[in-house]
Amino acid sequence: MPKISAVIITFNEERNIGRCLDSLLEVADDIVVVDSYSTDRTEEIVKSKGARFVQHTFEGHIQQKNWAISQAKYPHVLSLDADEALDETLKASILAVKENWAYDGYYLNRLTNYIGKWIKHGLWYPDRKLRLWDSRKGAWGGQNPHDTFILEDGAKSSRLEGNLLHYSIYSFEEHLAQIRKFTDISSQAAFEKGKRSNWFKIIFSPSLKFIRAYFFRLGFLDGKEGWMIARWSAYATYLKYTKLLKLQRRES
Repeated sequence: MPKISAVIITFNEERNIGRCLDSLLEVADDIVVVDSYSTDRTEEIVKSKGARFVQHTFEGHIQQKNWAISQAKYPHVLSLDADEALDETLKASILAVKENWAYDGYYLNRLTNYIGKWIKHGLWYPDRKLRLWDSRKGAWGGQNPHDTFILEDGAKSSRLEGNLLHYSIYSFEEHLAQIRKFTDISSQAAFEKGKRSNWFKIIFSPSLKFIRAYFFRLGFLDGKEGWMIARWSAYATYLKYTKLLKLQRRES
């Protein structure tokens, strides 16, 4: 039976980290939290739960998560964000995998709580994430801040039953602040990778994002929250391409 290291990165997560750690106690044989010098009670809470606490300077989501893997005691890694937690069905699925580890990686369905409501449609569900894997078979990649674990060619993966509960947004103001922050990061990352924006993308991409989220992916079934998510997803797309265009103009 393989042992599992749970790995979490944090910065000022006193609101979430306790719930996350509590959900891991039944399934993880090792829990390590890699913190980028929080100024709140994150360290105190982590240590009170018996998890290991390590500090490391934050250089980007991808870079931080790859470094965090090096702190795991075991190669089989379960990666969570601080605002996530395992539901009971997912815990049972992970325990079953420990009895019979048949794949190199396992996808989890992520169910997001948006201002108090669980979102079950649109672009936010099932939002499958590869979060349980043999760390010798891949590495974190993608484009900041949207990191993803990438398995090497030939690796096999499967999906587990249950949900990774994501306590993402607590208020509208928090959502707007997150959009502004993440579009700063994503536009800069896109620019550094040579991607470019234009007025066509700025005008039409947000509309396509809204239509896909609200109509094609049935976001309207989540009521007013589904409308808000589709609307602000479109706005985030608009901001990303607008900021990318500004970076291009600044360069020229």
